[in-house]
Amino acid sequence: MKLPSFTLERYFAQYEFSTKYLLCSSDCESLAVKDLLALEPGAEERLRGLWLGYTESLGSPSLRETIAGIYTGIMPGQVLVHSGAEEAIFLFMNAVLQPGDHVIVQWPCYQSLSEVARAIGCDVTPWRLREEDGAWIADLDELRRALRPNTRVVVVNSPHNPTGYHFTQAEQAEVVELVEEHGALLFSDEVYRESEHDPAERLPAACDLSQRAVSLGVMSKTYGLAGLRIGWVATRNAEVFAQMAGMKDYTTICNSAPSELLAEIALKHREELAVRNVALIEENLKVLDGFFARQTGRFAWLRPRAGSVAFPRLVEGDIEVFCQRLVTEAGVLLLPGTLFDVPGGYFRLGFGRKNMPEALGVLEEYLGRSEFSTN
Repeated sequence: MKLPSFTLERYFAQYEFSTKYLLCSSDCESLAVKDLLALEPGAEERLRGLWLGYTESLGSPSLRETIAGIYTGIMPGQVLVHSGAEEAIFLFMNAVLQPGDHVIVQWPCYQSLSEVARAIGCDVTPWRLREEDGAWIADLDELRRALRPNTRVVVVNSPHNPTGYHFTQAEQAEVVELVEEHGALLFSDEVYRESEHDPAERLPAACDLSQRAVSLGVMSKTYGLAGLRIGWVATRNAEVFAQMAGMKDYTTICNSAPSELLAEIALKHREELAVRNVALIEENLKVLDGFFARQTGRFAWLRPRAGSVAFPRLVEGDIEVFCQRLVTEAGVLLLPGTLFDVPGGYFRLGFGRKNMPEALGVLEEYLGRSEFSTN
């Protein structure tokens, strides 16, 4: 298998740890180990006494039990823990796909959701979200038309990166029904779940709705704990589970013991962590609303429905030139939509961190300079 360069990650590698303001981060505000341990009595003692030998390949039993509690119909034995979401994506695609299979991917997407399948030799069809009346929409009829006799997997992501689109419950139910009727598998990227701006709009996990569904979760987005490098899949499909578990022997084999323990502690307090970060998201959205109201001549604000990222549009000018000038001249990083293979001036903006208003202020000050040009 030969994979192309991961353009978004290479872009981040160039700027992420040398740029002062990351105004495009997809993850929410993190916290220190001491603050995480303070959430639970005895947690520090558990960490200090932790045995640093090999861990169970499927994930520690207590962590799998805690993860299963996120869902309504999942048992601990139906949870497979990985080193981040990326490993889970890679293993799922390699476990279930063969050259010549057809895969439909909600678009735009995190690159590995399409490119791993393409590298296996699959035909990948993008199911494109589109801008309509100042918002992103998903056309279910387009998904229906895209299905083929050899469609093996449909990949969805809701809340969506990078647009902030979120299925309604009726839309999600229709997607599940279409996949089941077709005999395909549904890979549901749910890494932004529990960061809905309105908790009433939270969807059921796909794995709770169908035995043909695999739900992907991770510590890094809503909970802000990217440094733990812990992700998982939950599925009632025993065949898919066994295939992925077997393939994990060729990647990480097992996970970091400290990371698993810290993830378990965090997930026992996940509602507290999520409430903290959703409150931050809500405050930052108010700041963004004001900014875009003042900048209507320069940007189109496509307000996200859920999650910690948005995909607004530069009205005039070259988005790559704009982002390059912004990071080099003002120290503010945005992601041009071309990194998602989306033309038209779109860019990803992240608003799940505490310093977002400060970063946005630097951007606005930069826009006010007389010499500024987007061309």
